[in-house]
Amino acid sequence: MAEDIKAKLEKYRTAPFDARFPNQNQTRNCWSNYVDYYRCQKALDAKGLDTQPCEWYKRVYKSLCPISWIQKWDEQREDGTFPGKI
Repeated sequence: MAEDIKAKLEKYRTAPFDARFPNQNQTRNCWSNYVDYYRCQKALDAKGLDTQPCEWYKRVYKSLCPISWIQKWDEQREDGTFPGKI
């Protein structure tokens, strides 16, 4: 399984189509992948496992989200005021 993830990450160019977000507006897709990345990190860290599979979410949200949004959300997470459940 880890080899499959590594192979996908090597071939990664941009966010693939996600059937949950079929419209042109990809704001929710951006948000979901950002939150999923940190949830994945938290869950795998708690179990003491390798967090490499989480990198997929990070690459997707970095290709979809404006940098200013990411910076704002990072600041909110650090301050403890982030509106999402991680």
